[in-house]
Order: sequence, then structure tokens, then C-alpha cells
Amino acid sequence: MNAIIQSENLGEIFRRLRNKCGLTQAALATQMQLHGSIMSRETYAQIEHGGRNIKVSDLKILKKIFGVSYEELLGDAAER
Repeated sequence: MNAIIQSENLGEIFRRLRNKCGLTQAALATQMQLHGSIMSRETYAQIEHGGRNIKVSDLKILKKIFGVSYEELLGDAAER
């Protein structure tokens, strides 16, 4: 399993993008499941709050749902 180790601000970037799309955590988890993820709202909340890492496959789904580039999705982490 591939995972990305979160930087401090990754969860905040996800929260901002989720709010920009007008999605609750539950609605986002549902959208992710429709795209093939098994992520629950609780798991997403842990990722957003920095308590859990995210799988690369889920990162790809978030990019698609949010309609952003990897640079926008990962912020400063994309430049490393």
C-alpha cells in the first residue's frame, strides 16, 4: 500500500477544498466511495485533522472530486 505522510497543512488544504466544493465530510466520503474508495467519513475526518495518512489511490480520487491539480491538492508538499 502506498501512503503519503502528511505535512502539517495537508488536512487544512483538504478542508478548504472540501468547503469550496460545498461538501460535508460525509458527502465527500460518499463521493469517494462512488469512485471506488472504501473510505468512511470517520477515516476522512482523521486525515483532515492530521491523525491519519492518506493512500495514494484516495489522493487521486480527491484530486478528481475537487477538480484541482496535484500542486493545488498538495500545496507545498508537491514542490518537495
